[in-house]
Amino acid sequence: MVSENNSSIVFEGLLFPKIFRTFRMAIQPTKLIIIFSALIIICLAGWIMDHSETVACKRNTKGKIIETELQIYMANQSQIHKYIETNRGKSRGTGVFSTLWHFTAATFQASVDSVFELKIKGVGKNIKEYFKAAGWALRHHFIYCIIFFVIYLCVISIAGGAICRIAALQFARGEKPGLTEALRFSTQRFTSFFLAPLTPIGIIIVPVLFIFILGLIGNIPWVGELIIGISMPLALIAGALITVVLIGMFAGFNLMFPAVAYDGSDCFDSISRSFSYVYAKPWRMGFYTTIAAVYGAISYTFVRLFSFILLFATHLFLELGILVKIENVSKLTAIWPKPTLTKLIDYSDIATTNWTESIAAFLVYLFLLAVVGLVVSFIISFYFSANTIIYSLMRYKVDNTAIEDMYTYFDETEIEPVITDSKTEQNPPV
Repeated sequence: MVSENNSSIVFEGLLFPKIFRTFRMAIQPTKLIIIFSALIIICLAGWIMDHSETVACKRNTKGKIIETELQIYMANQSQIHKYIETNRGKSRGTGVFSTLWHFTAATFQASVDSVFELKIKGVGKNIKEYFKAAGWALRHHFIYCIIFFVIYLCVISIAGGAICRIAALQFARGEKPGLTEALRFSTQRFTSFFLAPLTPIGIIIVPVLFIFILGLIGNIPWVGELIIGISMPLALIAGALITVVLIGMFAGFNLMFPAVAYDGSDCFDSISRSFSYVYAKPWRMGFYTTIAAVYGAISYTFVRLFSFILLFATHLFLELGILVKIENVSKLTAIWPKPTLTKLIDYSDIATTNWTESIAAFLVYLFLLAVVGLVVSFIISFYFSANTIIYSLMRYKVDNTAIEDMYTYFDETEIEPVITDSKTEQNPPV
């Protein structure tokens, strides 16, 4: 009996199992609605901006893209300028957003597969390729990236902040705030959510400029190299500051939004908390993040499998009822290609025979995009929910702050002292 009590106490003292509550929190309809709406806005912005068609590509005779400049860049960076000059103008280009969307989807799926196969190098390779693709976008489509990034950050600051707030209230107090309440909180704290990821970049700019200017001074004959030698200690200090901020930014980035949602922090306080938690207990932070990543991969696979079975069953039973064929294939296949586990949706290569079939194919594709959008919404909801839990656990271990202790609107209410006018009654003279 005593041993059972001791074991229960030990298990209750473990914090990492609390991360396994993330799936139930992430699948909540309110969160999925918020993220799905944000995805619609982001995709709509990307679709509008993609009308510029600035990405060079090759298309087949049916107009389907078979190669883009991103693929050339990933294979051999030195060939991209020649590729752009050769193919730009020969065929209609495509957009940066759609190009990165397809590449990111494939990279993400490959990363999940590597996690299940326990290939750490595979995960690292896919992450490296993702950053390499981002580098392509910044180098060759800089203006596009800046405009889109501002739009994205504005939308995700409101949506992600609302998700973190809901997750914080669920995890800390078991409450389930409504959609309006969560969005009201994120809009009121919009400045903190928006500036939190940008502030570390602003901090880095100062030492970067110092080192850059010092390098320019080094071009001066005779004097330049002496100034560099004398100023080397200052340059090393600036480099150390850049390193500290970069490590804190990449390792603690996931905690910035939860810090605002949990403690009502401003952007500077959220950065301070995320940095301090990472540097105070880096191994614990890495352990929690690894558990969340593996659990997230399992959860994503389950959701994707569910979506595949849903689409496959629908396609199968529809196909049994459709007997008409187009180009020796079922009419349904011409409208809606059969889904696979690796590719839930795809455009049909078979030409439709009339305009009604074209409209039907478009509507089917639109509704299938909604299904995929819900899968992506779950991933984003899981990300914010898991990091909110990790933030709470790190705060408990570093600051010894109870999980239930979080910011509420009542904390900003100032209680004014009540002033009472008490007049002393004087006794009448005798």
